[in-house]
Amino acid sequence: MSKAALKAPSFSRSVLTWFDTHGRKHLPWQQDRSPYRVWVSEIMLQQTQVATVIPYFEAFMARFPQLHDLADAPLDDVLARWSGLGYYARARNLHKAAQMVRDQHDGIFPTNFADVLVLPGIGRSTAGAILSLALNQHHAILDGNVKRVLARVFAVDGWPGKTLVAELLWQHSERLTPKKRVADFNQAMMDLGAGICTRSRPQCGLCPLQRNCVAFSEQRQTDYPGKKPKKTIPVRETQMLLLSNANSEVLLQRRPPTGIWGGLLSLPEISMDDDVSGWCEKHLGFAVEEQTCWPVVRHTFSHFHLDISPVLISPANATGSNSHTMSVMEGPEWVWYKGCADIGGLPAPVARLLAKMREASV
Repeated sequence: MSKAALKAPSFSRSVLTWFDTHGRKHLPWQQDRSPYRVWVSEIMLQQTQVATVIPYFEAFMARFPQLHDLADAPLDDVLARWSGLGYYARARNLHKAAQMVRDQHDGIFPTNFADVLVLPGIGRSTAGAILSLALNQHHAILDGNVKRVLARVFAVDGWPGKTLVAELLWQHSERLTPKKRVADFNQAMMDLGAGICTRSRPQCGLCPLQRNCVAFSEQRQTDYPGKKPKKTIPVRETQMLLLSNANSEVLLQRRPPTGIWGGLLSLPEISMDDDVSGWCEKHLGFAVEEQTCWPVVRHTFSHFHLDISPVLISPANATGSNSHTMSVMEGPEWVWYKGCADIGGLPAPVARLLAKMREASV
């Protein structure tokens, strides 16, 4: 069978027929559909599965029902509603893009592809998804699920992260995307990749494209798409300080606006070579009476492992006048945190350490 055996009309007809019976039509962002709601969902769905996104999306929409609500909100409020989803640059870009739309488009999400594409955090596929799913505009998409479907059907060799491989997949996607029912077709392609043409153990018997799939005919489904070249993931180490005052508040520090956990509040972090007592005296202005090292916690990012060594600190004179509190609070980047306070997003491992700290104090 030729890789070109499946023509565009036949391909889209098979996909849409399957979608009419099996496609997802009741996702929260498919209700009261608008470019704003679809945009938020598409950003949340980057690197995150639908089942995980749904409760976050619903809570986010309850707090920011309209684009101007998001644009006018403090970044801390946005990060708080994002806390737990990870990849926090997505939330920062979403907030920045909302402000751009407010200031440059009178608060109305643009409907021109070029205008959407320049917004922070939006690439070619995401722009196409927003405009096709929300407005039924004719745009192809190529997210991870669609890449997998097309790579298998047409036996496209190579890792999609390579420019030439990606461009070939884009050519297939653009050729096959129909002029009519674009929203249904693009949703169907994503649904096929997410639920049928999965990375491992694809359910080929349920796939409407099985008869014309080159990978299936050769029983080489797991060979496509090509794997990303393996590289050793480096390990970084850090110490995180768990320090509480006489009011049972925990000291947190604002991280820089860019980089890992950019803009989030986190535990004070020092290098493995730093002496905890000396660092606290120099930077926080108090002496350490006692310190307890907790077991190392590993948190994995996309490009490195972070081994966290938590250190529980008891300040000298902790039951006294809290003079160290005033010293620390001189800097705007410092916050004394009470567990019930709403202070914005917290990195997942930090939230877990704080929960462990609270449990230990009960």
